[in-house]
Amino acid sequence: MKYDLMFIGPATRDINIDYTGQVVEEIGGAVYFCTYAARSAGANVYASVKISPNDPDILDAFDLDTDHIALLPSRKTTLMRNTYFTADRERRKAECLAQSDSIPLSDIPTIDCKLYHLAGLLYGDFPLELLDGLKKRGMLSADIQGFLRHNEDGQMNFHDWKVKKEHLSDFDFLKTDAAEAEILTGTDDRRKAAQILHDWGAKEILISHNQEMLVYDGTHFYTCPVKARNLSGRTGRGDTVFGAYLAQRVQNIPIPDALLFATAAVSLKMESPGPLRASTAEVCAYRDTFFK
Repeated sequence: MKYDLMFIGPATRDINIDYTGQVVEEIGGAVYFCTYAARSAGANVYASVKISPNDPDILDAFDLDTDHIALLPSRKTTLMRNTYFTADRERRKAECLAQSDSIPLSDIPTIDCKLYHLAGLLYGDFPLELLDGLKKRGMLSADIQGFLRHNEDGQMNFHDWKVKKEHLSDFDFLKTDAAEAEILTGTDDRRKAAQILHDWGAKEILISHNQEMLVYDGTHFYTCPVKARNLSGRTGRGDTVFGAYLAQRVQNIPIPDALLFATAAVSLKMESPGPLRASTAEVCAYRDTFFK
C-alpha cells in the first residue's frame, strides 16, 4: 500500500487543568492531533507512535486499522500536565512528568510513503541520524517544537537549536508558532522570521498564530485568519492546522487552497476538545460558511 504521509512521534497522556481548576485527563501529542487532521483532509495516513507497550489503549484512540499504525516501544509514555490560566488557553504552564525514549531510525516501519513528518514534543525525541535516514526515504517535515522545547526536571523551557543552520535545509515543510519563530530568528515579525528560515534552507514554512496562519514558500506570503467561534478545543491547534496542511500539500493542492482548508479545519477543531473528528465534507462546509 502507498501512503501519503507518516506521522512520527510520542503520544501522551495529558492532565489538563483549565483556569477554573477543572481537571481533565486526555490522550494527546502532536502525532495524535496531526493524524486526525490529515485524515479529515483526505490523506492516506500512517502513524508511528512512541509509547509504552503497557498503554495499548492509546493506539486504540487513533481509530486506525492495524496496517496504518505502529507502536514504537518505549520504557515510558510521555506524561504532560498543562495548567491554563485564561479562558482562551493562550497562557499556560506545561510540565513533563515523564518522557518517552528517543526514536531511532530502526524503529520506523519500512513502507511506501511520500512524506515523513516529525511530530515531536520535546528535545531528544529525534536524533539527528533519524533526519538523515528519513531524507533518503522521501520528503521530510518537522514541527520545530521537538527541537526547541527541553524537559528540564519537569519544566518546559525553550532554547535555540544549536545546529539549526546545518539542518533546517533537511525539511521540505517546517512548522513553528510565533514564539518559536522568534527564538530561532530573533525577530517577532512573522514574515521576516519566515524569510530567515527559508534563507537557512527550510523550503516551505508555516507559522501559526492565535489570529492567523502564515505560509511562505520563498516567493510569496499566504495568510488566512482563524475564525473559531469558541476556544474550548484550543489544545492541539498547531498540530491540527499543520496536519491538515501537509495532507493537502502532499495531494498536490496549491498553497492558498491548502492553507484555507487547514485554517478552516483548525477553526472547527478549536470549537470542541480533542482531535478533529470531521469528514472532509464537513470541513469544506465549515470553510464555505465561515471563510467566504
